Amino acid sequence: MTKNQRKIFYPTIFFLGAILMIFQVEIYRNTIIDLIIPFGIVIIIGLLAFILDFKKYKMTYEYSGIGLYLYSTINYLIGFGFIACSTFMLSNYYFADKKVETQSYEILNRTYIQGTKKSGLSEKQPVFKIKYNSDYKELVFASKYYETMDYYNIVEFDIRKGFFGFDILENKKLK
Repeated sequence: MTKNQRKIFYPTIFFLGAILMIFQVEIYRNTIIDLIIPFGIVIIIGLLAFILDFKKYKMTYEYSGIGLYLYSTINYLIGFGFIACSTFMLSNYYFADKKVETQSYEILNRTYIQGTKKSGLSEKQPVFKIKYNSDYKELVFASKYYETMDYYNIVEFDIRKGFFGFDILENKKLK
């Protein structure tokens, strides 16, 4: 690959990783998986890409010193790391079992997060904490449930076994 091709390749990989990171958040919210697994994938793949490709990155850009290491590390973590992690999470989600099981769980705690651009930045989205098997999971709901969030005691949802064995939550309902 020539220097000019690499000057296109690295930013493309970076922006692709950043875009996939946004989609991955929604998939993560609906997957029962310990946060250390996606972070581990991002860090391991990002550092592996750094080790294998740093010399080419160094020849491509005119950075030096700490800037070179900082920019390249960010590029590898967000680019290669999040592409690998998104591939893992999306494969687990979209290649999951077709068999669905409905389960109900008691709400242990309630809080909220500030809304997103999609839901409205001024809107508050309720978050309900449940104990799923031996793990705690926070489930984010639409802002329309915020005003009445104290009235709900149970969360009901459908569960599918993901491709890599991590459970997928679908059709969440408050009762």
